[in-house]
Amino acid sequence: MYYVYVLLSLKDKKKYVGYTKNLKLRFKQHQKGLVRSTRNRRPLKLIYYEACLHQQDATHREKYLKTFYGKMFIKRRLARWFLENE
Repeated sequence: MYYVYVLLSLKDKKKYVGYTKNLKLRFKQHQKGLVRSTRNRRPLKLIYYEACLHQQDATHREKYLKTFYGKMFIKRRLARWFLENE
């Protein structure tokens, strides 16, 4: 399985989208500051993920979630969560 995930920076309130084969390990790497793109945005919270059977599906989904429409999808999908955690 491959996972597409969204992290929320508790520091700057921005989201980060990525994909991985091992979600638990990748999240630990983000938390420890081992990922350059999120190193200075810690602490991070995993707020969403999807599982895909194939890597190509995960990379396509990651690219989509980084578009305007993908960002709107995440916003609608997690609307209740964002309201409860403001």
